[in-house]
Formats: sequence, structure tokens, C-alpha cells
Amino acid sequence: MIEVGAAVIEDERGYILIARRKPGKPEEGLWEFPGGKLEAGETVQSCIKRELQEEMNLDIEPGELLGTSIHTYGERTIRLHACMASYKGGEVQLADHDRYTWVARNELSMFNFAPADLKFVDMLTAGESPL
Repeated sequence: MIEVGAAVIEDERGYILIARRKPGKPEEGLWEFPGGKLEAGETVQSCIKRELQEEMNLDIEPGELLGTSIHTYGERTIRLHACMASYKGGEVQLADHDRYTWVARNELSMFNFAPADLKFVDMLTAGESPL
């Protein structure tokens, strides 16, 4: 099983950052909460802070764990740990994605999300977020 961290990043307006997987990547064309694979000994919070800096040039402050979702994509299974985070700075530069946008919670369901992220879309649109 692949352990993955995802950041549910809110800005000062309460908008959430989502990104679309670029062609050639697993789950290409689907939207997700950005993040990446946990390295050995790494916490979810340290993973998303590192991944967002490396992959999107963003500085974030990780917060509470939102939850965990397990999904099998073909022959690989991921355990996705989503963590709330605050946007602190940086200008988005895309590496694994071809688009990004900031959206209100009530707009999340209008995007075609990767299956592992759907649990968190449902939680956020139902108002179950710890923030």
C-alpha cells in the first residue's frame, strides 16, 4: 500500500486549492487536493509541507488531520491522509498538474475528482471540516 498525504489548503477568503493531474500521470485529468508520497519516518504534516514546496512552490502551515481514504487504482492501492492547511505564501508553479484553481467549498462537487479524494470533497461540502 502506498501512503500519500494531501493538503486541503484554505486561503484567507476560505477558498480551497485544487489541482488537475497532467497528461501522462496516474489519474490524469482528474482533480485532487495536492500532496504526495510519504517518505520513511515522515508525518503527514511534514510530507505535505515538503511536497507543496517541491511540487507547487507554496509555503503552507499544516493543521489537523481531516481523515484517511483507501482506494485501489488497478493494481496499486493508496491510503490517502488528508490534512487541513493554511496558505502562507508563494506563487503556484505546476509540476505534476496542468491546472489549478481556488474554489469555494460549495463549488468542489462541480469538479471531477480522483476517487480517493471524493471522501474529503463530501466532508468539506457537508461542513465536517475542523476549520
